[in-house]
Amino acid sequence: MLLPCPHGLPTCLNKYRLFRTELWMDINMSFIQTWSQQTKIPEHQRTDESSPTSGSEESEEDTKAKEKAIDCMSHPKEKLAQSQKKIAQLIKGKKNIEANKELIRCVILSRIIFGEEHWKCAQALATLAYGYLTLRGLPAQAKKHAESAKNVLLTWKGTTTSDKEEKQILETLVMLYYTLGAYFNLQKSERNMKELRKSYEGGTYGLQVSENDLTIALGRASLANCRLNLALIYFERAVDNVTANKGDNTSDLVSLYQEMAQIEQLRRNHEHAIQYLHQAHSICVSLYTEVSPQAAEASALLAKAYAMSGEVQYKGDKS
Repeated sequence: MLLPCPHGLPTCLNKYRLFRTELWMDINMSFIQTWSQQTKIPEHQRTDESSPTSGSEESEEDTKAKEKAIDCMSHPKEKLAQSQKKIAQLIKGKKNIEANKELIRCVILSRIIFGEEHWKCAQALATLAYGYLTLRGLPAQAKKHAESAKNVLLTWKGTTTSDKEEKQILETLVMLYYTLGAYFNLQKSERNMKELRKSYEGGTYGLQVSENDLTIALGRASLANCRLNLALIYFERAVDNVTANKGDNTSDLVSLYQEMAQIEQLRRNHEHAIQYLHQAHSICVSLYTEVSPQAAEASALLAKAYAMSGEVQYKGDKS
């Protein structure tokens, strides 16, 4: 279950604005200091105004100053690269709040470097949105930033300059539509993922949203829309993917079997529901212990399924 923000949305928004303001000040001060140092003309290079060659020398110095000022843009680019590298380390260390702050930093730096209407800014926004969803469990904030990323891409008037950029845009679309959720958005994410897979022509590609994540999301969205048969197809596909990659005794299968049991119960197919819950319970006992919280929860769901099955049979005999 997704937990609400403990301090309330207004408080969180105020903290975000404060962090954003502090970051802007830090970046701007660093930029100004670097620009001042790099564009200052050394004393020994200065010429007297009465010198007949001072005009041409000043022109050369002005040109060099401009070139150095342009080089200052490398400063926020370096900061962006550092933040992107730091995010992966923080996520690996399960420091989700700190990782989310770095994602915010990446959005601000991307706006400075590329401008608010560039697709790379949309990429940073989509990544931040995905972070709010998966790292913080805050779907409202996630959808807000995903919508912003979508609007940037819709209004972007530039053109891609390489196949690499086209693939990165496809990856961004997969991520933002996945974050937006709802069945029709997830279908768009799936179509973009298929197109991305074709573009790599069998090669490997690193997506933050895995194919199995998307399959499970489609199954849950189908279940929410009461499309039970379709939901079951997606979950069966997800189970096959997990089994192929991790074997048939992984904890990843527990929640899938339990959700499949829920679907079968809604279809009034209690026998199949009990079979799935037996599989989930067996995995919990195997990986943990008979008295573990995971096994206890699986056992409770199994007992409830047996009770539901007995109630249906009793009513059938009475009629």
